[in-house]
Amino acid sequence: MKIKSVLLGMGLAISLVACGPKDADIQKEISAKLSSTPEVQVTVQDGVATISGICKDDALKQSVESSIKEIKGVKSVVNNCQIVAPEETAAAAVIISPDTELDKAVHKVVDNYDGVSVTVVGGVVTLSGEIKKSQLPNLIKSVQELKPKKVDNKLTIK
Repeated sequence: MKIKSVLLGMGLAISLVACGPKDADIQKEISAKLSSTPEVQVTVQDGVATISGICKDDALKQSVESSIKEIKGVKSVVNNCQIVAPEETAAAAVIISPDTELDKAVHKVVDNYDGVSVTVVGGVVTLSGEIKKSQLPNLIKSVQELKPKKVDNKLTIK
């Protein structure tokens, strides 16, 4: 008789636990409750609801957590929702073109060579004009030390 009572009690306890809401049902209820916040996602496993996604502020993060805790069958809530930092409007930055800097430096080098002209476009240095054969290696070396993307030599050797 004692064994029957124990087995009956255990069977009743198991049936009560089994009657609790299933994760899928909890998930459906949470999804319905959070339909107005698509940037927040919630997964449920063994009654533990895990929040992920992006919240605009701490108030929304806490509100979502509170509303999930109210749902029947939720045992606990893990709130991994990230709060987005507000965007700051920065003043328009003045961008100095790398070509401008390179152009200045190349002109300083080329000014030492009579008959040579230079243009800089997109980091490519184009040398044109006439130069003595003995001066060419020093000019090319000096220009390459400025690290342009490319040196286009269109010089005529005299």
